[in-house]
Amino acid sequence: MRILKPLVVALAAALSVPVMAASNTLVGWAMMPADTFSDGPTSGQMVSGNPYGTFTPPYEGRQPVQGFSAILPGADENSFIVMTDNGFGAQGNSADTLLRLYSVRPDFRTASGGSGKVSASDYHSGTPLARFIGPSRLSINDINQTLGLPIQADYRFYYNDGSKPAVDGDIIFGRLLTGADLDVESVRRDRSCAMWFGDEFGPYLIKTDASGTVLRSAISLPGVYAPQHADVLAGRATANLGSSGGFEGMAINPRGDRLYTLLEKTVDGDPDGSLRISEFDIDQERYTGRVMFYRLQAPNHAIGDMTALDDSRFLVIERNGDTATRGEPFKRIYLIDTRQVANGGVVHKTELVDLMRLDDPDDLNRDGQRQFTFPYVTIESVLPLDSRTLLVTNDNNFPGGGGRELAADVTEFLKIRLAQPIPGVRPPHLQQAKDARRCQTVVGANQR
Repeated sequence: MRILKPLVVALAAALSVPVMAASNTLVGWAMMPADTFSDGPTSGQMVSGNPYGTFTPPYEGRQPVQGFSAILPGADENSFIVMTDNGFGAQGNSADTLLRLYSVRPDFRTASGGSGKVSASDYHSGTPLARFIGPSRLSINDINQTLGLPIQADYRFYYNDGSKPAVDGDIIFGRLLTGADLDVESVRRDRSCAMWFGDEFGPYLIKTDASGTVLRSAISLPGVYAPQHADVLAGRATANLGSSGGFEGMAINPRGDRLYTLLEKTVDGDPDGSLRISEFDIDQERYTGRVMFYRLQAPNHAIGDMTALDDSRFLVIERNGDTATRGEPFKRIYLIDTRQVANGGVVHKTELVDLMRLDDPDDLNRDGQRQFTFPYVTIESVLPLDSRTLLVTNDNNFPGGGGRELAADVTEFLKIRLAQPIPGVRPPHLQQAKDARRCQTVVGANQR
């Protein structure tokens, strides 16, 4: 493969990562309990409970709200749009879990007050809601049958298996997408209000309108095949990417005309611990052929998110699978720079935040400590709020746990004040927030 030669040459340089020595500070904290549900089809019918004996499935007439893999600006400055991933962690147990986006409103606990609670809010206006009901969410759907993939709504029984429960009527009627259809791990909104979802099963790019309706067939990453890819299942291709190794991270540039997809696992034939970043032209709806590589600090690490700061700099969450209850947690945010990186080259990276070492002078989470740690297995969302403030939240892998203690994990929302602003960055959050409000206003008007 032609792009591998400059990659091998650049790996040694990528291993030397400068570290920002100054301390970063937790300035806002909020928490959503593990048992946060929304109405919907019964979920969890094919999943085992957690080892702690709590939150035992199935969940009759309920859908878990949590399992956040992406975050976007909301309809006002105090609300955010969060995306749930495929449900219960595997294609084989998530067929009754809907792919949704919710509007949330954290009341951050800060040095000057705040409850530290997270509530539902109206998706289109940001207005607070008492609970997570219809106005708080969007459900991704293929009502126009354009996805080009078989989905649970095509079947009478989940997985087209008569020994499994019957597919819920709402899923069939609305052709609602589930965690057995796609494993969406990232989402971005473009300048035309379309949404782009990064999936792990293909890996595929999925385009929807602003209301969550699929607009076209799934787009494959050329030459890359996960075990669940349609061509692999049909015997037309051989898998060269591990299961659950697809688009964990995806960024959009400030102009809104390029996506940058970041795989979670290494493609067969690429050097161990190197992850492909591929550029996608939104207007042409095709990959440009430009590929760069992100080099993990250790081959057994994974990435959690990728967010653009400008046309050439991005934030990437890198973590291992350890937690406070097992092993030695590694949870960090890196600033990567693609300037002067040739096609096939390795991006430059600088440690920006160690999530296991945050100053917490006001003990915002009330654990009695003045240093804050964020030891969850998966941390999958980062959003810059201004030049010195990041919003970070975890995927709690409901009903699993063990992040802080031997119990089901909660979801925490952090506001982190950087010791120093990132030089030369005009945070994309402001324009993204304006675009979000414009797009949500249009969708809300169309639905009335």
